[in-house]
Amino acid sequence: MKDLKVVFMGTPQFSILSLKALIENCNVIGVVCQPDTEGRPFSPVKSLALENNINVFQPVTIKTDYQPIIDMKPDIIITCAYGQIIPKELIESPRLGCINIHASLLPKLRGGAPIHRAIINGHSKTGITIMEMVSKMDAGAILRQREVEILDDDNLGILHNRLSVVASELIIDTLPDIISGNIEAIKQEESEVTFAPNISREDEHISFDKTKREVRNLIRGLNPWPGAYAILEGKKVKIWNAKIGEEVHFEAFNGQIVSLFEDGIAVKVNNGEIIITELQVEGRKKMSAKDFLNGLKDKNLLIGKIFD
Repeated sequence: MKDLKVVFMGTPQFSILSLKALIENCNVIGVVCQPDTEGRPFSPVKSLALENNINVFQPVTIKTDYQPIIDMKPDIIITCAYGQIIPKELIESPRLGCINIHASLLPKLRGGAPIHRAIINGHSKTGITIMEMVSKMDAGAILRQREVEILDDDNLGILHNRLSVVASELIIDTLPDIISGNIEAIKQEESEVTFAPNISREDEHISFDKTKREVRNLIRGLNPWPGAYAILEGKKVKIWNAKIGEEVHFEAFNGQIVSLFEDGIAVKVNNGEIIITELQVEGRKKMSAKDFLNGLKDKNLLIGKIFD
């Protein structure tokens, strides 16, 4: 595959291992990523491309500014968490087409936050899909899939890293069959489609009216970014880790702090309690619940206070 001319389109950290694998196994002639911003002066993908002397193209709007990619005359375009919808003219230009690496088992979890949503929604498994690109988001025919179990102790960061490895392996395993044409494209079953929209500010706010499993899934599905939060005495508190408690507090309000442990803060939820083990109060650093409690003059004053 060393002669295969590839244009790679991706931006965040998730794309890095796939790009590395393609550089090692193919002729990557160009990399396309999102424009630099004040908060993201250099994306991980751009940095890797420049380290390997690969031309980088950063169009503001790929919908209209795609001709430079066509002019590179790639054999194939491979996208992975690029961040913009690819126009039809670009999808149809390479001789082997345009394929996408997506972090779910399509048709489940189409959209921009499939790893977050897999954990938040309580899925027991997810995976990587290699699919044909079409103009409609994540709707192309499936070429290959590889399943990944979601473990109870996985958070977003852990699952993200494991899926990134699987993605880099699966794209290299799939390319020879794409090149030879010895691959079956399986149309997605529309009746089974679910969506994984990007995480909004509203999604980050913890509702303690939900079950203990739902609350814990939200916390681990947003760790390490952007983080789940609640409000306590007017201050925003990011809750980074929690475990499920055993007690049921019928007399308390949902969101109320009901008891304290050496290493945790128990909060009433719909069907029991969640025990916060790591948190970050607005304006302070992330810390264990144990350290937080040890820093209080009278930690028992927390009992009865309510998270909003």
